[in-house]
Amino acid sequence: MSKGRLPDSHRRGISAVLHHIARLARRRTRRLLWLEGDAATGRCRALALWQARDWAAPLWMGTPAEETADLPPTLPPSKARTRLGQEHELVVVDATTGLNPDALGALGGTLTAGGLLVLITPAGWGNEPDADYRRIADHPHAWQDLSAHYLARLERCLAADAGVIRWRAGVAAPWLPRFSASSAASAIPEDSACITEDQARAVARLSRLKRRRPLVITADRGRGKSAALGIACARLLARGVAHIAVTSPRPDAVAALFAHAAAEAGVRPEKTGRLTRENGGVLEFFAPDALTAAVEAGTLGGDGSYLMVDEAAAIPPALLGQWLDAFPRIAFATTVHGYEGSGRGFALRFRERLTRQTPQWQALTLTEPVRFAPNDPLEATLNRLLLLRAAPPAPVSHEGSAVGWRERETLAQDEPTLEALFGLLVQSHYRTTPDDVRQLLDGPATRIGVLGDARAPAGVAVMREEGGFDAALAEQVARGERRPQGHLLAQSLAAHVGCRDALTARWQRITRIAVHPDERRQGAGRRLLAAAEKAARDDHADLLGATFGAEAGLLAFWQTAGFVPVRLGISRDTATGEYALMVARALTPRGEAVLGELSRRFARNLPGLLAFDLAGLPPAALVRLLPALPPPAVPEAARQAMYDVAYARRDPRLARPALQALAVAAAHRLLGARAHDACAELAGFAFQNRPLAGSHREHVSALRHATATLLNAAGHSGGTLSPVGTGE
Repeated sequence: MSKGRLPDSHRRGISAVLHHIARLARRRTRRLLWLEGDAATGRCRALALWQARDWAAPLWMGTPAEETADLPPTLPPSKARTRLGQEHELVVVDATTGLNPDALGALGGTLTAGGLLVLITPAGWGNEPDADYRRIADHPHAWQDLSAHYLARLERCLAADAGVIRWRAGVAAPWLPRFSASSAASAIPEDSACITEDQARAVARLSRLKRRRPLVITADRGRGKSAALGIACARLLARGVAHIAVTSPRPDAVAALFAHAAAEAGVRPEKTGRLTRENGGVLEFFAPDALTAAVEAGTLGGDGSYLMVDEAAAIPPALLGQWLDAFPRIAFATTVHGYEGSGRGFALRFRERLTRQTPQWQALTLTEPVRFAPNDPLEATLNRLLLLRAAPPAPVSHEGSAVGWRERETLAQDEPTLEALFGLLVQSHYRTTPDDVRQLLDGPATRIGVLGDARAPAGVAVMREEGGFDAALAEQVARGERRPQGHLLAQSLAAHVGCRDALTARWQRITRIAVHPDERRQGAGRRLLAAAEKAARDDHADLLGATFGAEAGLLAFWQTAGFVPVRLGISRDTATGEYALMVARALTPRGEAVLGELSRRFARNLPGLLAFDLAGLPPAALVRLLPALPPPAVPEAARQAMYDVAYARRDPRLARPALQALAVAAAHRLLGARAHDACAELAGFAFQNRPLAGSHREHVSALRHATATLLNAAGHSGGTLSPVGTGE
């Protein structure tokens, strides 16, 4: 497969591509080269391109069927994110044995001006699934038997893209697109550390962060926001700021930030995500869960503290709001469109919280690319292929509309509808990625329900089948001996709760439910849930379930719809800082029996977990979970202990069982905002030993007030704490 084996006619094709690339470099643009046909020819042409130009070794991603001596080191798709923040002139994505959509999106953004993204695909790419479909082939489905609507769509998009260089096997010369008018040159900023005026403005604003005036920076990929954060951090440290905390969903996401901070400061960053200047100033990375724990412990935050949040869209607004309270000077930066697919949803969800907590917050948008010229052809190609700019239009009124279930083959060929639906999912969920488009179109037993006009939807629900295992396999899963692919909810309940029947029962799991922002709080979500329940009943499912981060607002939505908690994860998600919660609703007598057993186990385990593993669960969510415990019997002595805490001098620590009973009783029948807040405070202390205030005296005073508030509410509700039996 060496350069010498390429036919002369194909050498002329290579020369034409190289001439085209030279013009790309002069215009600071990038393109995609599509090598279509057999794998050997595609790899041969890609290698010849590399060898014919003075390029560094290409970044070659794929999983070749066999080792080839001529190939450079190959990067597995699972490692694509490790290259974020790096720059490449040539990236080769060998998709002949499988394409990872997220990896393609991640690596496409690393190409510099004049760079080339080479995509090698087999002929008839969309005729059958490729080997990467193993990742979505839930048991017992074989990946070879899945549909390939997603790949067929990619093939159609590439063929119709006027900016793609296409070179088919068996054809000597490639098709080369014409060049459009060159983009205007960007102005050179006065700040020599910055590449664009946009970036220089961002650095200036970040270097002058004001107290209680958060700065929110949004940008497409490649606009230099992470570099701006790093340069500004170095300048703040140079001015005497003692400590700046940095957080992001992944440590590798802030590699560029630390690299630019080190270059500006003239020092080397430490490998642990820490940089120290000679004057003692420290720039330090914290994972979101570690940052939250430090804030709650009082070791981070407070007067004079700074926090920089990169890729903020992948972090739930509840955590961001907690950090807003802790750090007087804070900046958020996030990608508006990208392979993460979450920026617009962040802007919509977080804007309300920002305005409520810090009404003087400021916004800054970066539009000028740093790595390439404006109107870059490759950026436009990847946006179309991976739906990176998918956005839902304003919805058509859904009153009187039924939820319609879309055929996936039809959806794959209806680009406006697919973009509208996927845009709605992106806007509503912080973890929607290009991989999810493939799951929608080809995932086994996946159903898509749409409320209103499909091209202007008010809401969308996505469901998948789970469970239905035979007893022998369910036993192996529960014992930890097997873990078949998929079936997240049913397998987790069998493996972690020990309920074998949860895996032999048939489930429908709602994997996503999204409502357009303009339609929220108008019943659209309830209508989608009702349609999902009907579809599950029609499919003879025993249970309907879902899993999501344990946040009070989400919990209230699902509980109002009749779902009950069945499992709560015991560790925080490192990206979100939330505990995963599973909820279910029974649809058949068999489902009722399974749900009853799951509910009893959940109630038995919850108090012990709250004291240890779930000590960090937010009290607002805890209050929503306490009704899973049975209403408590309240002996006379326990009732007296409550009154002694509220109105006498009894130490609350010595009346904890009574206060737990009071919190549970109150959670079963909360009567208003004051009682809800008091219940959250009391439950946080009684079950999790959370302090309510700074000093011990203030803490005890707050506990007495919360206890009195709940006792008063109980009295007004008709004696909810009547004594039962004797003894405490």
